Amino acid sequence: MATTSPTTSTTRTAEHRRLGVFAVAFMIIAASAPLTVVAGGVTSAYSVTHVDGIPFGYLLLAAVLAIFAIGYAAMSRFITNAGAFYSYVSQGIGRPTGVGASILALISYNAMQIGIWGMFGFQISSFIEGKTGWASPWWVWVLAGIVVVGILGVNRVDLSAKVLGALVALEFLAVIVFDAVAFINPAEGFTVAPMTPSALFVPGVGAVLAFGIAAFMGFESAAIYGEESKDPKHTIPRATFLAVVVIGVFYAISSWALALAVGPAKITDPAGITPEEAGPPLFFNFVAEYLGVLWVDIMSILFITSLFAALVSFHNAVSRYAFSLGREGVLPRQLGTVRTSSGAPWAGSLAQSVLATVVIIGFAIAETGWNPANGPYPVLTLFTWLTNLGAFGLVLLMVLVSAAVIGFFRRDPRDAGVGSRVIAPIVALVSLGIVWILILANWDVLLGQAQSTPTTFILPAVLLVPSVAAVVWAYWLRKAKPDVYRRIGHGADEADAPHLGSEPVGV
Repeated sequence: MATTSPTTSTTRTAEHRRLGVFAVAFMIIAASAPLTVVAGGVTSAYSVTHVDGIPFGYLLLAAVLAIFAIGYAAMSRFITNAGAFYSYVSQGIGRPTGVGASILALISYNAMQIGIWGMFGFQISSFIEGKTGWASPWWVWVLAGIVVVGILGVNRVDLSAKVLGALVALEFLAVIVFDAVAFINPAEGFTVAPMTPSALFVPGVGAVLAFGIAAFMGFESAAIYGEESKDPKHTIPRATFLAVVVIGVFYAISSWALALAVGPAKITDPAGITPEEAGPPLFFNFVAEYLGVLWVDIMSILFITSLFAALVSFHNAVSRYAFSLGREGVLPRQLGTVRTSSGAPWAGSLAQSVLATVVIIGFAIAETGWNPANGPYPVLTLFTWLTNLGAFGLVLLMVLVSAAVIGFFRRDPRDAGVGSRVIAPIVALVSLGIVWILILANWDVLLGQAQSTPTTFILPAVLLVPSVAAVVWAYWLRKAKPDVYRRIGHGADEADAPHLGSEPVGV
């Protein structure tokens, strides 16, 4: 049993249910970091793929994820604990696979969160250097940021929601201003070509979809807040669909605006975008030309706050997965405690902050052998490696959840229609499986490598090997600790319910 004090608890109460639909949706959208995606992700995708159909690609991916969300939402009506996807896989496929999925989720969310610190530190350091001439170490700002995120992580979740809501609103405003100016000032004249299927389905479509899926990562995190939502059976599905629609449409329109700002002909010409223009400069150079330096500064600051919002959101996701696993005894039980006053999983939050600190220090030490001529170290290593690894893992996790939805309702259809419990999850499973294969096939491209290196194989192994080992660990728990095994994926309070004691079909 976890050791608790008057300030900590292993359970949550109605007082901790503070989040409504818009609060959860803001948490989801913050994780996808709208300004970061448009100024960083979309510009990089154009620079690498030279495909001008990226806007239609976002619409296609949004449709796939909306189909995934149909089955996901149906299942969320019956499972509301903080284990989210871990709980879904455990109850839909089986406890051993669920434990493997839990480690897959923990590593993936940690990779996304810690990887974003690389871009965050670099952007602050670069901004300060541009204004003052002081070349400050990127990792100094990261370590300071970890403290701030950690403080938010152990306090009331609605405080994080309010902070993220304000930041996301400012991000949207900044990008909308850019979109309007780009539509008014197209480099090669106005065209709807980037929004058509024929512009997407060309050589390089696989890399486009691999890049694009990363922009949606975080949308699936709504279920993590099930125990902190006012009405989880309705809040979670509504927030998920709202986030998918907003993210998909917004990114499609904004990437279309960027295509007009740069010019489709320039984008599709392999030699059209110079190395100096590639990536974020595509966005910021246009802003400087048509809006002025002041707007560049404003958007640079909002770019940083966009990254910060994503960091808070992914930190919350990690801490809640750790809380769920600790509460059920799969991980040390101390992780399964929350602060009585806030309901925040303080131990999981602290653990994530410590892990992030250790990784950042490791990368900072490794930088001593880096040649500055190769480009910005924290962006090309920490950010690129870990965020792509996180996207790789989260897409695989969604494939597993699609299968879990089918398994969950196969045993008891409840009142779910055949579309939400069979058809939608099958379509999602196939579609997301194809996207996952495309990510694997374009792994070198996503890592910015001309050819495979040891890193190409080490990174996927960091994700997959522990996840497979966790499945074996679960089988050991079944024999050695049956009481712990019985609670896997069902939440501490639900574990004693008789109808939850049986295994899903196929285990």
